Amino acid sequence: MHCGQLPLTFLVLIFVSTSETCSLLDNIFVLEGEHFYLKYCSLNDEHENETATIKWFKDTGSQGRVELSSNSSSRITFHDYVLDFWPVELDDSGSYFFQMGNTTFKWKLTVIKRNKHSCFSKNHVISLNVSVKHLLNVNCENHFSGKLVNRITWYKNCEKIENNTNLSLQKNADFKDQGYYTCMFLFHHNGKLFNATVTHNVTVGDYNKITPTLLEPRVTTSVRVELGKDIQLNCSATGDEKDRIDWYIGNRSRNVHEEEQTKIKTPEGKWITSKILRIENVNEENLNFPYNCVVQSYSGYQDFKSFRLLKKEDLDDIPGHVFTRGMIAAVSISVVVVCLVIVGVIYRVDLALFYRHFMGRDETLTDGKTYDAFVSYLKECRPESGEEHTFAVETLPRVLEKHFGYKLCIFERDVVPGGAVVDEIHSLIEKSRRLIIVLSKSYMSNEVRYELESGLHEALVERKIKIILIEFTPVSDFTVLPQSLKLLKSHRVLKWKADKSLPHNSRFWKNLLYLMPAKTVKPYRDESEVLPCFHSPDL
Repeated sequence: MHCGQLPLTFLVLIFVSTSETCSLLDNIFVLEGEHFYLKYCSLNDEHENETATIKWFKDTGSQGRVELSSNSSSRITFHDYVLDFWPVELDDSGSYFFQMGNTTFKWKLTVIKRNKHSCFSKNHVISLNVSVKHLLNVNCENHFSGKLVNRITWYKNCEKIENNTNLSLQKNADFKDQGYYTCMFLFHHNGKLFNATVTHNVTVGDYNKITPTLLEPRVTTSVRVELGKDIQLNCSATGDEKDRIDWYIGNRSRNVHEEEQTKIKTPEGKWITSKILRIENVNEENLNFPYNCVVQSYSGYQDFKSFRLLKKEDLDDIPGHVFTRGMIAAVSISVVVVCLVIVGVIYRVDLALFYRHFMGRDETLTDGKTYDAFVSYLKECRPESGEEHTFAVETLPRVLEKHFGYKLCIFERDVVPGGAVVDEIHSLIEKSRRLIIVLSKSYMSNEVRYELESGLHEALVERKIKIILIEFTPVSDFTVLPQSLKLLKSHRVLKWKADKSLPHNSRFWKNLLYLMPAKTVKPYRDESEVLPCFHSPDL
């Protein structure tokens, strides 16, 4: 990874710690005149090197690698895994090396010249994009020991923000909130006052932000390898199309190669970004130091994962009977797990409904919605569509409302004619948790087209409603339907099978209840107690 591939942005990745955090990037940019430190990330499996001597080196270019000592400079001090600069100066730019036993880690440090007329440098900021009216969270992590920090001061465009000493600024974003936000940490060392700053460049616009997330847990993964073999480390994340994955390696050998980044779009509209690190003919130099994978969004959010290669141990010393018993136990456990998985897949709907009933779950209490489902069906009662019409206006409400306690919105029953029908339908769909489409050969008409298009917009764009498609009669030609229906998940399409689906405990009704919101079953109520969905004034 060359520094030219990244903007000069202050990138810091941290592990959870009570003091200084680890420096994972191999290319680091820091602002002149501030306190700064480098810290090597010691992993749990390095306990055997705890007694090894720790040394720090700097590559000065002309003189080569020179070991740093306590007498090298009063500004530069080191203890254990940490190298401190009090403060960092332009001459400190260069390559630094941490050495402990056979372990070596390298950083390239670039010190940026400070602008004397500003409290920050535009080449040393974190870009942060936020949608208008969404939460603006400008967060400054305390990367220093909590005992050292004296106070925190906030500035916007280099003007002090009064009465705020928190680590973050939070508010609903407005266009006037754009600007450069600088948080300054002030702390004492040997009787002197030092500072360190973090600056965010906040841009407020109309963004549909998706936070990138690595597909694997954010922990250090140890990978056992055989010397002389090839290995691939795969780093993948879900997020936005503009997200980028980079590999940061402290000791890059000639046999380590990064492949081209790939992107795949999911039916849900997200992107899966992947980048493979290929290591050919693994040797001793490739072992025992971190390979750091970092995913970064265009808005500045970062997530990371670390891999570490360890030599695979031989199994020849394991006694035969122990190995045999272990294999039998592993196979037995695998069979049991496979059986449980098969049972879970076959009866997943029954298990989910039992869990809802046992836990008394109710998803409808705090979502602000009024109706459990809006039913879309062919409004014209023709001879060829009589059964479909009866199913929509009689069978569905009889089972879902009277037997299971749901509240449906049915056009013919609940909407009083005379109002602006298009506006009313859109409002009712917005107030519903599900959109049930009773689909048949004659479904698509002018009366239901707007219901379908409005519901698809809420489901696929706004993501505020879920669609349940009931194929009442087999449909052979789907060309008259919107292409976006193909984006619906297959398990949300139910098929009505006449008499076989009529009983309340049939597979059809169980699958429909599974797709409906979890709700506590209410006692039977008369039809007179079913409130109309909407009353529109007569014209």
